[in-house]
Amino acid sequence: MKKDVTINMEGSMEATPIAHLVALANQFTSQIYLEMGSTRVNAKSIMGMMSLVLSSGSVVTIDAAGEDQDEAATALETFLTT
Repeated sequence: MKKDVTINMEGSMEATPIAHLVALANQFTSQIYLEMGSTRVNAKSIMGMMSLVLSSGSVVTIDAAGEDQDEAATALETFLTT
C-alpha cells in the first residue's frame, strides 16, 4: 500500500521527532518505507530516517507491506500531519 502525505509539522523534524517516528514504525510487523523524491528509506531505521531531512510542506510516500499495512500507514500519516 502506498500513500502520499504532506508533512504538517512546525519546523524540520529533528532527532527527537524522528526517534518517535521510528519507534512508532517499529510497533508494526509490516515493512515500512518512506520515499521522498528518488530516496527510499526504511522507516524503522533511525539513520535512514535522519537522512531524509523532512520538513513541513514536504511530500513523502509511505510504502507499507504486510499484515498490518493499513494500520501502519494510517499511524504514520497521523504522526506526520498533526
